[in-house]
Amino acid sequence: MAKIKITLVKSVIGYSEQQRRTVKSLGLTKTHSSVIQNDTPDIMGKVKKISHLLKVEEVEA
Repeated sequence: MAKIKITLVKSVIGYSEQQRRTVKSLGLTKTHSSVIQNDTPDIMGKVKKISHLLKVEEVEA
């Protein structure tokens, strides 16, 4: 399964509570923190909702 690296590049201050919860559900805490997740439809849906806050890269397995 493909993996992606998700990095929070913008602060969640000033954004809605729903967007803050989405960031937290991806496993991101602070600005510039990164996580590696599987490329599933669930994860990609979350990424699409808050794409203005993130940087996404493909990771080789």
